[in-house]
Amino acid sequence: MQELLFLAHRIPYPPNKGDKIRSYHLLRFLAQRYVVHLATFVDDENDWQYVDTVKALCNGGEVCFRPLRPRMAKVKSLAGLATGEALTLPYYRDSGMRGWVDSLLARRPVQRAVVFSSPMAQYVEHHAIRRIADLVDVDSDKWTQYAAKARWPGSWIYGREGRRLFDYERKVAGSFDATFFVSPAEAALFHRLAPETATRVSSFSNGVDTEYFSPDTNYDNPFADSRATIVFTGAMDYWPNVDAVTWFAREAFPVVQRARPDARFCIVGSRPTSQVLELARLPGVEVTGTVPDVRPYLAHARMIVAPLRIARGVQNKVLEAMAMGRPTLVTPQALEGIDAEPGRELVLAPEDGAVFGEAALRLLASDDVAMGHAARDRVMRDYAWSAHLKVVEQALDRTMSAPRAAGASDGAAIAAHGGVVR
Repeated sequence: MQELLFLAHRIPYPPNKGDKIRSYHLLRFLAQRYVVHLATFVDDENDWQYVDTVKALCNGGEVCFRPLRPRMAKVKSLAGLATGEALTLPYYRDSGMRGWVDSLLARRPVQRAVVFSSPMAQYVEHHAIRRIADLVDVDSDKWTQYAAKARWPGSWIYGREGRRLFDYERKVAGSFDATFFVSPAEAALFHRLAPETATRVSSFSNGVDTEYFSPDTNYDNPFADSRATIVFTGAMDYWPNVDAVTWFAREAFPVVQRARPDARFCIVGSRPTSQVLELARLPGVEVTGTVPDVRPYLAHARMIVAPLRIARGVQNKVLEAMAMGRPTLVTPQALEGIDAEPGRELVLAPEDGAVFGEAALRLLASDDVAMGHAARDRVMRDYAWSAHLKVVEQALDRTMSAPRAAGASDGAAIAAHGGVVR
């Protein structure tokens, strides 16, 4: 069996948040076809318990797990201000990981590498092997969105990061053999921004494990009264999620409560920030923090909301809610990249507190179960992981091109912490 190097910016387990869900399924898919050598960071102390689980997924390959301490990494990232590069690159730069990767590629017959997230490309950009990148989102555009909503000096820092990170994304897409995004919309955006990379850039959508997210499973009800419970799920230290629940709780939920005093808004997700915890002081708002399983909260919710105002790519939280057959209310940003029919498979409302709140009220009052069935049918039909990942297999199986100079681009490209190693 051939060997492959897989680099991920965060340990691909447990599959309980957007990037981990995608990287986990990508790793599983690759391990069915290759001996996978994995190098990844662990940025949450709780995730060290999963090292052996992840190692077992690699089909006998070597593994390198390096600690990443977010506070220290943020300080280290400031080096980018002096070098002129994106702060994201020194944030994920680690001499131990670089040494491990260089040693592995010198010792083992590895001819292919898959990079998950743009900063991990720096570890193979000077190696003449077949390189595939899954950038997932146009991350640089996310920083640009942050800049538009932040005050100075944050707006300047975020704007700079958007520009510098795009330069690096463009370099990767121009020099790697293939680059993928999470949706046709993300790929089209990148095509517009970097048209010279068009022949190398495409997409594959996220999928859903429909057996795991099944409405047919019986779950204990986590709510005392779920008749008017509205649920949001997601990592609650992630700014777009923080912004979403803050906006909904303060702008839209009061509209709901005035008509339905019994309504409850439950924010379900790990590592809630102080801003999120503060929302629990509002009438009818609950913040759970980490829960062992989000499915009971989805199964017993009267409805799910995804009121994202800053978003890129495909929102797993929306697909999971649809897979569970729950009525789901989304903003246009949350629906981007998802092929679903508003009004039939979910409800779409604009980023307007009063209008979004009224849409939530109507959905709470509806007894129509057809929307939930239609939503699950859509996920079953169009969002299976195995079908979506075929394009990665095809990209890896293409005839290897002649090795080029390390880091060089061709005519389609633009010119111009102690760890565990096992």
